[in-house]
Amino acid sequence: MRRSRRQGRSGGARHQRALIPALAIGVAPAAAFAQAEIFNPMPSGTLSTGSLSVILAGLVVFAATTSIVYVRERARWQRRETELAGNLEAARGQQDRLTALLDADPQVVVSWNGQNAEPLFEGNSGFLGAPGATLALAYGTWAAPTEAKRLELATDALKQRGEAFGFTLKSKTGPFIDIVGRPVAGRAVIRFREVTGERAKLLALQDEFKLVTAEHAALSTLLSGLPQPVWTRNAHGHLSWANAAYARAVEATEGAEAVKGGLELLERGVREGAAQARHDGKTFSTRARAVVAGQRRTLDILELPTPTGFAGIATDMSELEAVRVDLQRQMDAHVRTLDRLKTAVAVFDASQRLVYANTGFETLWSLDPAFLEGKPSDGEILDRLRAERRLPELGDYRSWKAGVQAAYTSLRASEDWWYLPDGRTIHVVASPNPQGGVTYLFDDVTERFTLESRFNALSRTQRETLDSLREGVAVFGSDGRLKLSNPAFAQAWKIPADLASAAPHIDEVVRLCRPLYPHDEVWTELQSTVTGVRDAREDYGCRMERRDGSVLDCAAAPLPDGATLITFADVTASVNVERALTEKNEALEKVSRLREDFVHHVSYELRSPLTNIIGFAQLLGTETVGPLNEKQRDYAGHIVRSSGALLAIINDILDLASIDNGALALELGEVDVSETIAQAAAGLHDRLTDSKLTLKTEISPQTGPLRADGKRLRQVLFNLISNAIGFSSPGQTIRVIADRSGGDVRITVADEGRGIPAEVKEKVFDRFESHSLGSKHRGVGLGLSIVRSIVELHGGKVELDSTPGRGTRVTAIFPSQGMPLSDAAE
Repeated sequence: MRRSRRQGRSGGARHQRALIPALAIGVAPAAAFAQAEIFNPMPSGTLSTGSLSVILAGLVVFAATTSIVYVRERARWQRRETELAGNLEAARGQQDRLTALLDADPQVVVSWNGQNAEPLFEGNSGFLGAPGATLALAYGTWAAPTEAKRLELATDALKQRGEAFGFTLKSKTGPFIDIVGRPVAGRAVIRFREVTGERAKLLALQDEFKLVTAEHAALSTLLSGLPQPVWTRNAHGHLSWANAAYARAVEATEGAEAVKGGLELLERGVREGAAQARHDGKTFSTRARAVVAGQRRTLDILELPTPTGFAGIATDMSELEAVRVDLQRQMDAHVRTLDRLKTAVAVFDASQRLVYANTGFETLWSLDPAFLEGKPSDGEILDRLRAERRLPELGDYRSWKAGVQAAYTSLRASEDWWYLPDGRTIHVVASPNPQGGVTYLFDDVTERFTLESRFNALSRTQRETLDSLREGVAVFGSDGRLKLSNPAFAQAWKIPADLASAAPHIDEVVRLCRPLYPHDEVWTELQSTVTGVRDAREDYGCRMERRDGSVLDCAAAPLPDGATLITFADVTASVNVERALTEKNEALEKVSRLREDFVHHVSYELRSPLTNIIGFAQLLGTETVGPLNEKQRDYAGHIVRSSGALLAIINDILDLASIDNGALALELGEVDVSETIAQAAAGLHDRLTDSKLTLKTEISPQTGPLRADGKRLRQVLFNLISNAIGFSSPGQTIRVIADRSGGDVRITVADEGRGIPAEVKEKVFDRFESHSLGSKHRGVGLGLSIVRSIVELHGGKVELDSTPGRGTRVTAIFPSQGMPLSDAAE
C-alpha cells in the first residue's frame, strides 16, 4: 500500500506538472493579443467595443479548453492509479505465496546481485544446527571440514563464473542437506534444503549400508587373515565360504576352490556330530584329530548357528596338547626326581591326609608302603612314629603334636630340629601349600654336624697357617667387621695383636691404621670393597708408601661367602730396585730429548742460511746480475739442486720433530685420490724422464674420495714414488694402485727394482737408515720414516712386501673416514 500511495502521489504531481504548460499555452496567446492591442491602438471608437469582445471571447475559450484538458487528464491518472494499486496487491499476494512456499520446507535461499554485493537471505537455517539464516554461509559450523571446503569452492565458482552445482551432504547435527547453486536472471542463488521424507530415509539407509559394508569388509578381512581355519555354511549345511587358512588346511589354492569342491576339513564322525548339532540348532564344540596340510593335528572345533546358516572355526591345539603332555611328563619326572632325593618329602592336603610321599620319606621313617598307600592322616603317622620311638622323647607329646600341626593354619614356613633317640638329627621344614595343606621336608643332618666338626678342625689348621705367613692378612665379614687376622697384620700396622677377638668394624681398623698412611682415598676404596657399597664386588689393589719409608702392596678380594680378604705385602726392597731402574730410564729419556733438541736447533739454524743460498743461486742462474759462462751456469745449477736436496732433508727432519712433539696438526678434508696421485707424479716427471722409467696409475672406480690432509698425502706419495725411482732400473715400470677394501683406502706404489733383503726390511722405516742395495739411490733415510709417521697420524698403517729380484710394494692404508678432527688437532 505504501508503494501504491507513493505511486499515486507521484502520479498526481506529474498530472499537475502537465497542466501548467497547458495553462501557459492558453494564457500566452491572450496576453500577446492584449499586448498587441495596447501597442497598436485602434481608433477610439472601435477600441472599446471590439477589443473587449475579443478579449472576453479569448478568455472564455481559454477557460473552456483548460477545464476540458484538466478533466480528461484527471480521469486518465485516476485509472492509472487504480491499475498500479491492483499490481501492488498482486505483487504482495505473490510474495506471500513465495514466503509460504519457502516456509513449507526447512530451507534457506541465499542470493547475490553481483559478485561483491551483500547476500540476501530468505528462510531459517535452524535445520543446519546454526541459528539465524546468515550463518548458513558459515559452512564450517554445520558441515564437515572437507565438505565445507568443497562448498566454499563451489560458491566462489558460482559467484565468479556462474558455474552451477548441486550435491547432497550430511550436516554435523545429522540431517542430510540438498545444496543447489544456479545463476538466475543475473543473480547467483544457492538453496539449502533439508532432505525429508522417504528420500531422507533412503539416504540414511545408504549411509548405514556403507557403514555395515565397511564393517563387513573389515570382518571379512580379519577372518581371511586369521591363521585358524574359518568357514561358513548355508542353511543346508554346505560350505559357502572359507578363508585362506582353511584352503591351506585342505590343500586348496584358495577358499573359493575349497567351497566349489566341497573339501571338508573334519573327519566323517566329527562332521556327523556337527550335522546333528546343526539339525538341533545348537552350538557344536569338540576337540578332534584332523589332517591339516598333510599333517595330523589336534583341533578345537566350534560351529554355531548364524542368521543365514552356520559359522565355524578350528583352533590348532597341537602345541597346547604337546605342552600338556610335556607338563605331565615333567611332573612325572619331578616325582621320579623327588623319589631319588635323600630329603624326605611328604605332602598333606587341607584335610591333613597324605597325598604324596617320596621314597626318601619311607626310608627315613621305615614306614610300611601299604600303610602309606592308605592315605593316613598327619596325626596317625606321628602317633605311629611315636609308638615305634622314632620321634623326640618329650614329656608333653600332645602339646608338641599340636605345635607341629599348627603349620596347617600358619601363613609362613616354619622349621624345627628333631633329635631322635637313635642319635640322628632331623631338620624339619613345614611349608603351607597355596591350595591348602602342608608340605614337609625332613632332612637328616647328622652327617652335616659331623662335617661341621671337621670343618672347625680345618679352620684351626688354616688359622695356624695364616699366623705363619709373613704377609699381613685380614678377613672382614659381610657386616664389615674384622673376623680374622694374623700377627703379621698387627705388626705391619702397629695395632694390638688381639684386635680380631673384639671384631671391630672396618671404620675402627682404618682409624688405627691411618697414622702410618693418611691417604683417605685409598681407605675409602677399601671400605667400599668391604661393605659392598660398589655395584659389583671386584678385586682392588694399590701400593701404599707409608710415612716410615716402607712400601706395602695392598690387595682386596671378595670371598664366596660375602667376606673380603685384604692382604698387605712388604715390597720395600723391590720398590727401591724399581726406583733405581726408573731413574736410569729417565736419564736415558733425557739424553734422547737432548738429542732431539739438538736436531731441532740445528735444523732451524740451517734453514735460514740455506734459503739465502738457494735464493742467490737462483738469482745467479737467471743472469739478472750479469751473464755467466757455461761452466758457471753448470755450477749454479749444481748449487740449486744440492741446496734443494739439503732443504728437503731439513724439512723432513722438522716434520719428524713436529710429529714426535705432537705439534703437527692435520688439515682434514675430502681429498680426490686420483688428483693427488697426479700432482705427486707431476713433481717427479723430470726424474722419471731422466731415469727412463714409466709411471702407470691404476685407480679402482670404488675408491672414491678420502678424508685426509691433502698436502701430507701428496708428501707420502712423493716420497714413495721417489723411493721407487731410486731403486728402479731404466726401462722398468712403476705402478701406483688405489682401491677400497673393507672400508679402507689402500694406495700401493710398486716397482720392479732389486727388492729388499729380509735383514733390511725390518730397518727401512727407521730414521737415518739408508741402504742403496747396489743402486744409485742415495738418501739420509728419512723418506719412509716420514711416510709411516704421516700415515699413522691419519690412523692408518704402512705395509711392505718385497722379494729380492722381484721388486718392492709399499702400501699405505687409510681409514675411509679419516681421523677425528679432535685427534688430528692433538
